[in-house]
Amino acid sequence: MDLGEATRVEQVDEGLFRGTPSPEWDIWGPMGGYIASFALRAVGATAGELQPAAFSCHYLGVARPEPVDIEVHHAKPGRTAASSTVTITQTGRPILNAMIWAVGPNEGLEHDESVAPDVPGPDELRPMSELMPEGSAAPVPFWNNIESRPITFDATRPPEGPSPAVWQQWLRFRGTPTFADPWTDAARSVVLIDLPSWPAAVRPHAWQRPPFTAPTLDLNVAFHRPALDEPWLLCDGAAPVSTRGMFGWRANVWSPGGALHASGGGQCLYRRMR
Repeated sequence: MDLGEATRVEQVDEGLFRGTPSPEWDIWGPMGGYIASFALRAVGATAGELQPAAFSCHYLGVARPEPVDIEVHHAKPGRTAASSTVTITQTGRPILNAMIWAVGPNEGLEHDESVAPDVPGPDELRPMSELMPEGSAAPVPFWNNIESRPITFDATRPPEGPSPAVWQQWLRFRGTPTFADPWTDAARSVVLIDLPSWPAAVRPHAWQRPPFTAPTLDLNVAFHRPALDEPWLLCDGAAPVSTRGMFGWRANVWSPGGALHASGGGQCLYRRMR
């Protein structure tokens, strides 16, 4: 399902919006970065010429595939920089609290010392559909919306031993792969920064079939430059520390030319499965 359509919001009153999460973006429930995108789109709907600069949120509940209410409060309006807070609720139940900075054109110092991972490009890798056993379906609905080309792949389930807590895949959104609107474009990065948390953290342990899930507590994204003309984006994630019943992850979003478009991460809290 097209990300732009799936995160569409409608203004119903001053500062009040409504959207409807689709079950087609479910992982354990609606994917966290997908739900966070509704907050981003609501701010973008009233931002005028301002563009997204920074996003942070706390996940407070799991949404259902029913309408959500989105309330936007412009805590600090401005022409150069504006801060907004967003709350998403569903039938009065809290789902997400977010803070978003938007900025206008500005001048400053220029440098870029980011170094893209030395990995094959998307055209050099096989799609996941060819790597999985013939006839395999997507493990969760979310993966029907994104074409994936993993940097490394092991079809053995469970794997024979531990692997580094790193998860890297080239990804392209199905339907509409790029968006001219900078706020919808930024939603792609919100989804991709959120995505590698559990996939990276479980890699050292998957061979033991650990009896845990790990709901995400928060998400933080810095938007460095738009990716308006880049259909393929590298989701470059790692979870280097897992301790005290939590793990932190970090992620970068790169384009094939080596440009860094977004970076961020967050924390997850383990929950033992029954």
